[in-house]
Amino acid sequence: MLQLEWAATSGERRAEAVGDFAEFVRMSMPGLLRYGHALTGNPHDAADLVQSVLEKVGSRWAAVLRKGDDPLAYVRRAMANTHISIWRRRRRENLVADFPDTPVLSDLSRLENEPLWQALRDLPPRQRAVIVLRYYENLSEAEIAHALGISCGTVKSQASKAMATLRTRLERD
Repeated sequence: MLQLEWAATSGERRAEAVGDFAEFVRMSMPGLLRYGHALTGNPHDAADLVQSVLEKVGSRWAAVLRKGDDPLAYVRRAMANTHISIWRRRRRENLVADFPDTPVLSDLSRLENEPLWQALRDLPPRQRAVIVLRYYENLSEAEIAHALGISCGTVKSQASKAMATLRTRLERD
């Protein structure tokens, strides 16, 4: 009789843990997918990563809850570890007996070594965004302010600072 009661209690706990896991997945899935996308850089790989980690965690959900740690943090850490493991497996070197006859040239943009592009890359992000929107996209100050969520005065000051920096860097070169 005691074994039946324990079995019933154990079964109830298992069903409750499964229910908690389903609720956990339902509530945290959007955030986990976003985190996976940030890790992998690809929504499809992110979905695969989340699925494989949730499979592993779901099989030992009761143990995860018993530890008392935050289950979301546990899953995120598992995702990071799994992603690193996958990345390590994929980046293995391919050893060859001899060097190739012709060196492999990377496909650089023809503008890659232009002083103006190098100076633009060195600008702070907001200044670079203002310059690109103003002079490459031909947006007005009001349109830039709206696009970046800043005031027109900030657009003017950022453009002024960026132009001064570009002038000094290009004069040196």
